[in-house]
Amino acid sequence: MASFRSLLKQILHLQESPQRTALAFAIGAGIAFCPFYGFHLVLVAFCTWAFGLNFIALLAGALINNPWTIVPILGATYWTGAVVLGQSDSPAFDWHDLSFEAIYEQVIPYAIPFALGGLILTIIAAVFSYPAALYFICKYRRVQPIHPSKPLPPSDPLG
Repeated sequence: MASFRSLLKQILHLQESPQRTALAFAIGAGIAFCPFYGFHLVLVAFCTWAFGLNFIALLAGALINNPWTIVPILGATYWTGAVVLGQSDSPAFDWHDLSFEAIYEQVIPYAIPFALGGLILTIIAAVFSYPAALYFICKYRRVQPIHPSKPLPPSDPLG
């Protein structure tokens, strides 16, 4: 819990505007629901590099998807896509044939609902997390104003 508080303080005490920090967090939250699993950190790094967004804020948003939340997120992703496409069947898996071809044939019918659900949840997460992040960042900065760092005194080379 202490490391989470430390990360939160780093995000909220940035010298950039609250709007820009909230935008970075919102994009990270969108990345958390993106169906390109295995590439979330790459997307965070790309957004940092391409748009000059804060890496910590992006990463904090992307870490909404973590080992404790991945199962509900995967389920919600598929369910959202299936509802939008009007599919009512639930995924089933035959554990008797685990060859690559058999797994591929079993998974591919669920790829489109999963991708569509991921896209929808990505947009929803980004849209709803921006105002929430902006509210909390502004509220925290009113309570804990940012003080500019004092320069270090010159060091004594003989000292």
